[in-house]
Amino acid sequence: MLDKIFMKKTRRGNILKIVREHYLRDDISCGSELCTHMSCLSSSQTNQPKSAINLKSKTVLESKPLSSSSLFTDSHYIIPDTNIILHQMDVIEDPAFKNIILCQTVLQEIKQRSISCYQRITQLLNTPDRRVFCFVNEFHRDVFVTKMDSETINDRNDRAIRQVCKYYSQHLPAIKIILLSDDVDNLRKAREEGILAVSCREYVESMSRPELVDRIAAKEEKKSAEELDEKQLTDSTRKNKHIVFPEHWKLSDIQAGLKSGKLFQGTYQSSRENYLEANVFLNDNEKYPQIFLQGYRNLNRAVHDDIVAVELLPESEWATPTSLILEEGEEDVGDYINEKEEDEQIINKPNVKKLPSGRVVGIIKRSWRPYCGMLQVSDLTDAVRHMFIPSEKRIPKIRIETRQSEKLKNQRIVVSIDCWPRDSRYPLGHFVRSLGPIGDKDTENQVLLLEHDVPNYPFPQAVLDCLPSLPWTIPEEEKAKRLDLTHLNICSVDPPGCTDIDDALHCIVLPNGNYQCGVHIADVTHFIRPGTAIDDEARRRSTTVYLVDQRIDMVPELLSSNLCSLRDDGARYAFSVLWEIQPNDAKIVKTEFHKSVILSRASLTYVQAQMKIDDKTASDELTQGLRRLNKIAKILKAERIRNGALSLASNEIRFNLDSETHDPIDVISKELMETNSMVEEFMLLANITVAKKIYEIFPQCACLRRHPAPPISNFDPLIKAAESKDIKIEVDTGKQLADSLDKAVDRDNLFFNTMLRMLTTRCMMQALYFCSGLFPEAEFEHYGLAAPIYTHFTSPIRRYADILVHRLLAAAINADTTYPELLDKHVLQQTCNNMNYRHKMAQYAGRASVDLHTQLFFKDRQVDEEAYVLAVKKNALQVLIPRYGLEGTLYLNDFPFVFNEDEPSQSAANVKFKLFDRLVVKISIETKNVQHQKMKLQLVSPKLNGFSVEPEKNLEETSAKKLKK
Repeated sequence: MLDKIFMKKTRRGNILKIVREHYLRDDISCGSELCTHMSCLSSSQTNQPKSAINLKSKTVLESKPLSSSSLFTDSHYIIPDTNIILHQMDVIEDPAFKNIILCQTVLQEIKQRSISCYQRITQLLNTPDRRVFCFVNEFHRDVFVTKMDSETINDRNDRAIRQVCKYYSQHLPAIKIILLSDDVDNLRKAREEGILAVSCREYVESMSRPELVDRIAAKEEKKSAEELDEKQLTDSTRKNKHIVFPEHWKLSDIQAGLKSGKLFQGTYQSSRENYLEANVFLNDNEKYPQIFLQGYRNLNRAVHDDIVAVELLPESEWATPTSLILEEGEEDVGDYINEKEEDEQIINKPNVKKLPSGRVVGIIKRSWRPYCGMLQVSDLTDAVRHMFIPSEKRIPKIRIETRQSEKLKNQRIVVSIDCWPRDSRYPLGHFVRSLGPIGDKDTENQVLLLEHDVPNYPFPQAVLDCLPSLPWTIPEEEKAKRLDLTHLNICSVDPPGCTDIDDALHCIVLPNGNYQCGVHIADVTHFIRPGTAIDDEARRRSTTVYLVDQRIDMVPELLSSNLCSLRDDGARYAFSVLWEIQPNDAKIVKTEFHKSVILSRASLTYVQAQMKIDDKTASDELTQGLRRLNKIAKILKAERIRNGALSLASNEIRFNLDSETHDPIDVISKELMETNSMVEEFMLLANITVAKKIYEIFPQCACLRRHPAPPISNFDPLIKAAESKDIKIEVDTGKQLADSLDKAVDRDNLFFNTMLRMLTTRCMMQALYFCSGLFPEAEFEHYGLAAPIYTHFTSPIRRYADILVHRLLAAAINADTTYPELLDKHVLQQTCNNMNYRHKMAQYAGRASVDLHTQLFFKDRQVDEEAYVLAVKKNALQVLIPRYGLEGTLYLNDFPFVFNEDEPSQSAANVKFKLFDRLVVKISIETKNVQHQKMKLQLVSPKLNGFSVEPEKNLEETSAKKLKK
């Protein structure tokens, strides 16, 4: 036994001495089939971390492992150090790497430094055929080492790993032990101590696996500028200035700067329109909610979503975003830049309003992840250095080395960033894997799921084990605990093809003449109990993701499309909210909450429900109930709008897919009916009603949803756009904004109001889940709905937030019990943070899927369509194409347009383009280069000689038919 002594400083400044007993053992297994030592054979392995290690097998390492290395042809075990696991996991995860001894020292250090890497290595530990064994060296009497006074923690850990190598060499003399390390000092000391030690590159290059060599992470010590091949420098680049980014501050200096107020911490967000611009969003800073960055040196090697430290520039150096759409070229231009390049691309007028501007001085936390994209092959013969072009425009190009360029040039690939040296224009990275051919729909779907971090894997067996067995019926004892509502004419109203039906409705007339309106929500929490594997998985996924051609469920299909789905094929569990409502003014007289059993009479689409309401000959009870619901919904909506709720617009479309190939064959704009609004109003009413109830009973741990009011500056683009039509938009309150939008009408352009509402949507903040106990009540408001309190209750099949709310409501009405995590506000807020992230990624993935299918639709088509100008830029028009819900860029390059930034407008000859103007554009896909297929817009009308193109024949025919009519 040893004593571990720690000195801890308390909040009051006192020094506290902590002594902990550390027990060492001699019966810890080495994990090898070769071992004959009794101490190993009798080991129970109970001291190993259960979360990380497969305890079912004491002997994990093979007795005669085959070697694939020409450096070490004999059988051997590999012991990697911490840096190898941290930086070379893409190599270690390859099946060629087996029989690995992972020191407990390494595992503990990985857990502290990178949770994602820790999860990856623990997955390997629990994969039996990979033969990865965790040796608990920190509790082994013969191996444990104490920290010496002159040592750093890192040096002590390196020495502990070398001690493990020596132990195994003595313990198992029949097999070689190889230390794998990229630490020069650790390699030197290991070789001096007689240990066989090599770097990752040395070992991998000896395996004759060129694709594995590509996965080796680059090291920052590599001076990329010095390694440039002389052939790569053209006459122009030799004259250019070598980029040298400012050196990042030390972490200690950053912390001091943040404390003193000289520096600000925030999230770095790159611009989608100009690769030389970005914003840093600061938390809880009323004076500077965001700081604008412009230019290479001010961006200083930050990558989208990094947490950075920024220094505010003097006000005389503040800048403003340019009106230029600027995309970085796809070729590798080396580490040189023309001195005038930035000056030409960044033009700031002296009389234009400047934004608080700054520069990145350090990176607090990198948010690098594997990126999807394609390879831009070098023009040089036999080159191994190539450029990787990420699919996400906000990520910079990445320089990688690969010997598989011919094989990969027409593939979607995954690349990771390793480092970004000061003297490199681009970050350095390495190839991870190939996804499939460019343009293949399955490959592109895989790309958008990976890019948006959507969990897309089969549900683990532990999750499936939580499901009830079939055939399933409602037990009589459970039915007795619930309110039986099977006698009511309940129905659901959903989009066509919906199988995960969360909600159903009913409305009857009470004896006193009032209506009883009911919203019935699938009781998912009956099947998903806290602390189970299915609950953990649902919390991890947090939301169902809807793509054009597939749905990625939050819960297994047996629940989402069968037992929980409120279909019209049998009784289902529900959580019901019942209101007694006065029919004339929709005033709520009484509210009840019940766990119930319901029997849906019909699963209707919005169109079918609307047809029932409109059919004057229909008088059945179900149809009359729908009419009553629709009547109340109209009153509820009018009241919301009077209170200042916003009615915004989006360019939603729906694809008709081929039944066999699932390729898009037609595009249809989504048509909204009264029944859409009817369902929406009752879902909103249920959510608001439940929010009030759970906050009343659990004021410290209610799971709510807030929508912050946007800063007034967010509305600047909207105000300026409306002013171009001499329309004034008031934005001081939500009510003023809503009224202004209602009055904003252009009789010559019927689509004008819709476009204004779309621009308003872009000014909004993101709605967020939060724990009520961590925010003041003044911040609970949902700005868009004009609701003082709000939550999500109505979609528990597809949102984990609703599951939490169901549990809180059940506890509030004594229908279920609470559990510690449900009432812990900090745990709840962590869950809310994950739900916010997953919800945002699911939205982005859905939009990306629409974009993908739009591109597939136009792959073999050229179509002329009506478009409207949404933004006027210095070198382009951004246009909306309502027919396809598509936004695109019409570039104005190579033609003498005159840009007026104040108006704003673009003029040439007798043609002037302004905001909201109607155009006709030709939509096609640029297919000259198979690697870089992208949508192309060309002007058809108004006709501009030398710039516009001839119309398609189909448009001329359509126009002629309209004229005949």
